[in-house]
Amino acid sequence: MTKIVAFGALVALAIGCGSAGGGTATGLRGYVKRGPTMPVCRVGVPCTAPAKGVKLRFSRAGKVVATATTNDKGWYRVVLRGGRYTVGINVKATAFGPRSATVQSGRMTRRDFLIDTGIR
Repeated sequence: MTKIVAFGALVALAIGCGSAGGGTATGLRGYVKRGPTMPVCRVGVPCTAPAKGVKLRFSRAGKVVATATTNDKGWYRVVLRGGRYTVGINVKATAFGPRSATVQSGRMTRRDFLIDTGIR
């Protein structure tokens, strides 16, 4: 009876740990902010804000391969294969950057973006 219990525990452990080491996602995560948010920025007063609901488009060889939408706090996460991507957005902006991102295989790399609102 003891051997059956030990065997059952071993099987349960093996099933639970079956994907150990292979669970690392590859892609990008980060923060998207917009700014300036007012014509005159003052010391001690934030002049940027989270970019809520912005759709980021990740392209390779001119083809969109993935998208991610920022949450209410401006954060996004997208699973991508390793390599270099061109990045675009779905909102009008005076400027947006950076326009490219490199994903390292086997790693979730942080890449933040800034949307220039053009307010001056």
